[in-house]
Amino acid sequence: MKPYILILAFILAVFKSSAQIIKPLDTIYANDQKNVALFFSEPIHQGITGSDNFVFTYNREKEQYFGLLQAKPGKDSNLLVVNRNGSVFSYIVKYKEHLDRLNYFITKSKSIGNEKPTDIDLKDVEKRENRGSNKTYYYQKFCSYQLDRKQRVGRIKKRSEDIVLSVENIVFDKEELYFVIQIENRSTLDYDLNFLKLSVETRQKSKKKSLQRLYQDPIFKYNLPSKVAENEIVRLVYVLPKFSISNDRRAVLALSEKNGERNLKLKISHRFINNPN
Repeated sequence: MKPYILILAFILAVFKSSAQIIKPLDTIYANDQKNVALFFSEPIHQGITGSDNFVFTYNREKEQYFGLLQAKPGKDSNLLVVNRNGSVFSYIVKYKEHLDRLNYFITKSKSIGNEKPTDIDLKDVEKRENRGSNKTYYYQKFCSYQLDRKQRVGRIKKRSEDIVLSVENIVFDKEELYFVIQIENRSTLDYDLNFLKLSVETRQKSKKKSLQRLYQDPIFKYNLPSKVAENEIVRLVYVLPKFSISNDRRAVLALSEKNGERNLKLKISHRFINNPN
């Protein structure tokens, strides 16, 4: 075969491959009257919608092959699903009053790629985790992944003297809760951390209405700084064993300054703890 024919064949192959990569995403329609079921060839590890008017539910404790999508009237959004084997699926989701289709059977060929933190398959990470010796490795990778996302659980924020403490997200994975925390220093002075502690408070039924406080010790801390410089924002993750609280209790995130008085207490409602992402 002549050289120019080989070159032409190569260009056509590259063009064909590129065309496959940039093909438009499929659209799934949903409403608030019926459940739209999505069935996958592998169990669902995570499912995320880009807007609050779309809800994708699936079994977070025991991975299953299907999830349910519902929608309220609003702007179009997207749905991202990651299977246990790391396969990634992405769709445009739209609200539609009358649905023509309620069930989607999604094959592996519909995957847009594979989630591999550092060219390591998710199954390999889970195998290492199950051996126990590399639990820390899994926490590091999953915490790093949470910091790269823009998902929020709700508005949980406290400000005092130009120091802003907020909980951006609470994520449930396996048997742990991941608290994505942000500390913002809007002042002209560095902020030296004394401690950052999470506790659960219960109001006692007595005349004095005293508080009983139980501290929750993180099993892993990711990107916790010793200092937040002036005009700096630091994001970190606390990993804690899964827990839930009743409506007469609340979680409290306490931030204390070393050799200073800029201390904050951020109250977190039971509904955020009991309904993580």
